Amino acid sequence: MVQLPGLLGLRHHVASPQSRLSKLAEGPPYWAYLWPGGAALVAHIEAHPETVRGQRVLDLGAGGGLVGVAAAKAGARVVLASETDPVAREVLSLNAAENGVAIEVLGDLLDGAAPSVDLILVGDLFYEASLAARVLAFLIRADPIPALIGDIGRATLPADRLEALASYPVRDVGEAAGQPLHSGTVFRMRR
Repeated sequence: MVQLPGLLGLRHHVASPQSRLSKLAEGPPYWAYLWPGGAALVAHIEAHPETVRGQRVLDLGAGGGLVGVAAAKAGARVVLASETDPVAREVLSLNAAENGVAIEVLGDLLDGAAPSVDLILVGDLFYEASLAARVLAFLIRADPIPALIGDIGRATLPADRLEALASYPVRDVGEAAGQPLHSGTVFRMRR
């Protein structure tokens, strides 16, 4: 368990040899990190809590759930979190409990309709072409529900469909503390 400095005081379970969480995953435990697009969304929620306050929010592709946790801590009325990986869903529940918030954890929603929410939050789901296509199709089907996307400008990001709202200094997964920060941008999906 680590506390993330400056990010709403969020606490996050991490996979280390001592935690035994890394033994649960078959591959690298991607859910054990706050990805840069997620960090940008958390920073945006911290700077603009009115974005989520009183809203029903979906954290799409939630991983460890820190974007959803941030939304809940900032006053979202209801937070749903969609995640495909069963281990990540367990860690997401642990992270919600550790941060004293309630999150309804759901499985994969990408091939269906969006649940009844007021806002969709998407952190770092445009890192691979086939996943990016599924996410974009979901967001198009979900229209007119607004969507905020956090990303550091990955190649498969549908930039022509997005409007940049704000940028925040973020670290990419696996980078050491001394390395230069990236610009994590929060985008709004254009209608």
